[in-house]
Formats: sequence, structure tokens, C-alpha cells
Amino acid sequence: QVQLVESGGGLVQPGGSLRLSCAASGITFSVYAMGWYRQAPGKQRELVAGITSGGSTTYTVAVKGRFSISRDNAKNTVYLQMNSLKPEDTAVYYCNANRAAVRYWGQGTQVTVSS
Repeated sequence: QVQLVESGGGLVQPGGSLRLSCAASGITFSVYAMGWYRQAPGKQRELVAGITSGGSTTYTVAVKGRFSISRDNAKNTVYLQMNSLKPEDTAVYYCNANRAAVRYWGQGTQVTVSS
């Protein structure tokens, strides 16, 4: 059974930081590309950051220079370090594992940026 379990969300003030974690089980983690998506109320889910099995990264323009994605294959975990958070970063953040036509999703973790 495949599980992706996100953690680390919460309420933070503008300018603050959070680190999200996604622990994977039931897959050969090292061969999967991993991604973080987010969905704000009334908006479509969007890719925030991705990392390939080889460690190459990509970011949506809105978070470049503020967010950093990384992975630890020994721990089957992908991270999203979020700095200089803005109110517009408020959303449910989802972890995704992707290989060929196979995709798995986590249940999501809420991130709220507000004073």
C-alpha cells in the first residue's frame, strides 16, 4: 500500500518560514520524481516545486528564490523549505510521487500565512 504523509504545515506570519516533509512508503522512493503542489480556495492545484530522481529541481516562478525542495532517499522523504512566506502562499500543500504514468498523492497539509 502506497502512502505519502505530509507534515509541517501550520499558521505563520508573513515573512516567516516553514518546512514541509513528505514521508513515502510502499514505493521504491529513489526512482520516483517528487513534487509539491498547492491548492488555494477557488483555484486550481498548481505545481510549486519538483525534484527528479536524479536531483534536478524546478520551481514555479512565484516561489523561486524563496522555496527549496530536497530529498533524502535514505529516509524516503522529500522536503519543501519555505522562506519569506507571503499571504498568497496560503493553500493546502500536497506531496506527489510520479513515475511514468503512475502518480500518487498525499492527503495534504494546510499552510496559512497571516498576521
